Amino acid sequence: MSNALIKRWEPEDPVFWQETGSLIAKRNLWISIPCLLLAFSCSIVWSIVVLKMPLVGFSYTKDQLFLLTALPSLSGATLRIFYSFLPSMMGGRKWTTISTASLLIPAIWLGYAVQDPTTPYPVMLIIALLTGFGGGNFASSMANIAYFFPKAQKGYANGMNAGLGNLGVSIAQFVMPLAITVGMFGAFGGNPQALPNGGEIWLQNATFVWVPFVIAATLAAWFGMNDLASAKASFAEQAVIFKRKHNWLMCWLYLGTFGSFIGFSAGFMLLSKTQFPDVDPTKVAFIGPLIGALIRPLGGMVSDKLGGARVTLGIFVGMVVAVLGVLSFLPGASGAGSFMGFFLCFLALFLLAGIGNGSTYRMIPTIFSTLAMREAKGRDAASIKEAEADGARESAAAAGFISAIGAYGGFIIPQTFGFSMKATGAAEAALYAFIVFYVSCAALTWWYFARKNAEMPC
Repeated sequence: MSNALIKRWEPEDPVFWQETGSLIAKRNLWISIPCLLLAFSCSIVWSIVVLKMPLVGFSYTKDQLFLLTALPSLSGATLRIFYSFLPSMMGGRKWTTISTASLLIPAIWLGYAVQDPTTPYPVMLIIALLTGFGGGNFASSMANIAYFFPKAQKGYANGMNAGLGNLGVSIAQFVMPLAITVGMFGAFGGNPQALPNGGEIWLQNATFVWVPFVIAATLAAWFGMNDLASAKASFAEQAVIFKRKHNWLMCWLYLGTFGSFIGFSAGFMLLSKTQFPDVDPTKVAFIGPLIGALIRPLGGMVSDKLGGARVTLGIFVGMVVAVLGVLSFLPGASGAGSFMGFFLCFLALFLLAGIGNGSTYRMIPTIFSTLAMREAKGRDAASIKEAEADGARESAAAAGFISAIGAYGGFIIPQTFGFSMKATGAAEAALYAFIVFYVSCAALTWWYFARKNAEMPC
């Protein structure tokens, strides 16, 4: 039997945790984080690539460019539905290795495709869909790490894994504009592309820059992580979450928090360029995702003290106000607008979404553990222990599935902006639609989770 497979895992046992479990769990967490960070970095590459494609000879319309930024989130969200169950079926170590290695396929293919302006648009659509491999990894990563830590530290572990993993978005949006300005891979990297102003860029480096790191992370996962025998579960055992009403409620709320984070990350630069053509958004676009990622662990910690539902409710109220602020600074009949005001309101949205990511993820284990214990109430000690295991298994599966639904925001938001601009010539209709959605999230949070005598206080 390989040492990579751990047969006994009892994180709730203080002695086991102190002597054995803590070190193993933390090692798996600290390998999982860079794997997830790279997944997010690779999933967001189109946000930079689409800005430069028209400059190097690609004659795509605005609608086509918005679609390229949105498709990775569409495929990534769909893959998350399946990925969320795979760590328990295949083993966390094995699946993390496979899913991290899969990032190489779109990264290398896109790097070569952008060097040829005659690359057919359908080919670019296929590559954009494959870029969703990165987005899919979040579900399996979160489901896997949830098994390693005791209840008292699940919020910390989830916050660190998700928060530092989300940093991949901002790191990518900071690194890629720099990487494309220099030739760093010699003959392997290909020739530069000429710009209209006489300059040169290596657009392929937006993806090639991640390749050596992905290879290193894949090796680290294979040689450094573990599979847990106790985490093994069939799809049927995990599928009970689909019968849980609260699973679907949390899908809606997480669409409002993480969906906003990844959707605005994908669409902010292109939206900024269409609204303020004289501004270069690549210089500041990384700041919003950076704030959202760094603040996420704080959202979980604050929720530990105040309650996840209360924090989440406040977040959605704040997001309504922030979107109203964005609307007030857009250019229109009343004037040229203000990019600084527009940008600051978007920073507020990233900040709130980041806190909400942490608070909603803090709600999930509480909800499913409570449901399992309610069903075991009045039974013997063995049944209660079994219910605890069922709650942990359902919580892990739900966390992955809920993240899948939330990730559709990365597709919905850029596409909503695209539809709004095509139908009305402006972005206002999309923003008003977001306000209506955030109001619905606030109402659901209050009714089911935050009010006095709520059905599931958490």
